[in-house]
Amino acid sequence: MESKTKSNQVLKYMSLVTLTVQNAALALSMRYSRTRPGHMFISSTAVLNSELVKLVTCLYVVYRDYNNVFQWAAALKTTVIDQPIDTLKVCVPSFVYVVQNNLLYVAASHLDAATYQVTYQLKILTTAVFSVLILRKKLQFLQWVALLILLIGVILVQLAQSEDTKPVITENGQQNRVLGFVAAIAACCLSGFAGIYFEKILKGSNISVWMRNVQLSLCSIPFAFITCVFSDRSALIDKGFFYGYDWFVIYLVVLQALGGLLVAMVVKYADNILKGFATSLAIIVSCAASIVFFDFHLTTQFSLGTLLVISSIFLYGYQPPTAGYNLLVL
Repeated sequence: MESKTKSNQVLKYMSLVTLTVQNAALALSMRYSRTRPGHMFISSTAVLNSELVKLVTCLYVVYRDYNNVFQWAAALKTTVIDQPIDTLKVCVPSFVYVVQNNLLYVAASHLDAATYQVTYQLKILTTAVFSVLILRKKLQFLQWVALLILLIGVILVQLAQSEDTKPVITENGQQNRVLGFVAAIAACCLSGFAGIYFEKILKGSNISVWMRNVQLSLCSIPFAFITCVFSDRSALIDKGFFYGYDWFVIYLVVLQALGGLLVAMVVKYADNILKGFATSLAIIVSCAASIVFFDFHLTTQFSLGTLLVISSIFLYGYQPPTAGYNLLVL
């Protein structure tokens, strides 16, 4: 019993470290990939490659459940091909996730890592709203207060950054904070909708999460390919699909693909308080790294806004002694 308790404690701390590193690394890596010197890779190809990596990973995990190629293939056929209506339901979040991931690259191109990290926490608000609208869930009064504080905090952060008029030039031209903010808000809305819609699909069937992710990736790949062709056709023809790719871009593709799956694996060992710590630490790490590596200037207003966002995360995850509903946002 004692060894089991120690094991759970180790898993909790591992979850904290994993969630913190994943949250901070993705924001910092995406920002660096869009501002570093050298040839700029085509972001839509990175989204497509991430979906391919995710599909291969999920197929492997599903295979491990069977350890038999024929049973594995039969299970895939039964779930994906023999249930076309069910598979089509997954097309909705698949399309939304592809658009969201492309928007995140736009946001990372025009917002510094710290501002991007703080602003993207608005996905808590959008997820909560869609959970009320789609799943008919009820939020506690403290959770609504937390969402209001979150909104105020993000507004303060954005206003603080709008006062800094120093332009940042990248290979794609001067960054546009308004465009970056709009892209981040749109990504938050899409994240909230897709997450709740996918949750509803998961609860409405007995299909495993990994098999659902196989369906998700199979539907996402065509959408991601179409996005590449329509949005970056001329660039693909002139420069090629893997233009600007190096080991860092490959790392970023894998990080984006496996990050969400990794979080899904470890989050069962982390309660909302621990997850709040991880998100807060990730914001602090992103701010510190932005100051050191990206010449980011920390202002009083930005610090106050960030403090409000961090406080809202803890307040939102707080569960009173009288049990109530607690929404988990991945």
